[in-house]
Amino acid sequence: VQLQASGGGVVQAGTSLTLSCRISVRSFSMYVMGWFRQAPGKEREFVGSINLSVGRTVYADSVKGRFTISRDRAKNTGYLLMDSLRPEDTAIYFCAAHHRQAADYDFWGQGTQVTVSS
Repeated sequence: VQLQASGGGVVQAGTSLTLSCRISVRSFSMYVMGWFRQAPGKEREFVGSINLSVGRTVYADSVKGRFTISRDRAKNTGYLLMDSLRPEDTAIYFCAAHHRQAADYDFWGQGTQVTVSS
């Protein structure tokens, strides 16, 4: 299983940015995709996740109402739409995945930098 994240960049506070994560796997719907982030000097933080089969999502309180996770089965891709970005959202964002019967994220993408300027 391989994941390829993309879409990071430098944006102004209050604007939006969408990250993509393409997952190379035979059975897309058998997996859960998660998004994590790590800011400088801080521990990695869970952002949210999506069940790639039914589309059910879970969000961290820090991003609830601002971030939206979705997926496109035809493209084997998950998305993280980030609205109303704040400087404190600045971090390296990672996508990860695990089989829906597994408990932990086994597969990780390389990370993409998001910088929000005030």
